Amino acid sequence: MGAKVTRKRVRTRWRKHDTELTLLALPTTIWYILFSFLPMFGVIIAFKDFKIHGNFLSNVINSDWIGFKNFEFLFSSNDVWIVIRNTIGYNMIFIILGIVVPVSLALMVGQLHSRKAAKVYQTMMFLPYFLSWVVVSAVLWAFLSYDKGIANQVLTHFSQDPKNWYMEPSYWPYFLVFMNMWKGLGYGMVVYLATITSMDSTYYEAAVIDGASKWQQTWYITLPLMKFVIVLMFILSVGGIFSTDFGLFFQVPRDSNSLYNVTTTVDVLVYKQLKTATVGMASASAFMQSVLGCGMILLANWIVRKVDPESALI
Repeated sequence: MGAKVTRKRVRTRWRKHDTELTLLALPTTIWYILFSFLPMFGVIIAFKDFKIHGNFLSNVINSDWIGFKNFEFLFSSNDVWIVIRNTIGYNMIFIILGIVVPVSLALMVGQLHSRKAAKVYQTMMFLPYFLSWVVVSAVLWAFLSYDKGIANQVLTHFSQDPKNWYMEPSYWPYFLVFMNMWKGLGYGMVVYLATITSMDSTYYEAAVIDGASKWQQTWYITLPLMKFVIVLMFILSVGGIFSTDFGLFFQVPRDSNSLYNVTTTVDVLVYKQLKTATVGMASASAFMQSVLGCGMILLANWIVRKVDPESALI
């Protein structure tokens, strides 16, 4: 019976550093209340026949409830399964490549002896992230334009017939995946490089003494230490599997009707239907994407917890 019972000491007195921490957190708290929690009130628009006639709040309150009619428009499209296939299919490819490629490049950049060269490579890969899709679409047009594009000039130089790239659906899944990787690669590498640079160097010193090669150091030290971050990024990415980058799928293909089957996602469909529909339908679509995304995050976290409880978020 010699077990010693230890009681956790509960501090009830408000101290000076509590005030300092509260003041430090206050701007972030206010930001979240104003821009994250208050806008949730607008969710009710998805269930109302919202019409803009004057005051926004009075319109929201006084509009008629119509149940789930706003949600029906997404499934009223004849091509709804094409849109869902594109949305989920592209996102699955983006999630897989968005982990494999940045992790691989981060491992290679992390192995460079020259820190200056590593920073130069990292900066070069990070720059495309700051370009808007409008600019990117103009640059891509310079390459793929039928009459003046560089791609067709190269084909003509080698006695090949020029192609009307914006009328050929078979090429665009590859173009879209490449453009998405090119633009987001540097941003994705930041987290993994930060993880690598923060690792304890004594692990590697001990491995070198034991005669471990670079590959063995990467496989048995670096990757296991990166596992939590990789799983975290995977779970967060799964949450956006029902949403797509509107600029990538609308601006880059230039809204070409010939590419409808391979470039139309839920966000693009909602934008096109908004031209003839109402705000309520757009709210219903965004609400549905948020709910499904939250559900996917919880599902991915549940699967991860079953496989490796230490890597789960919740």
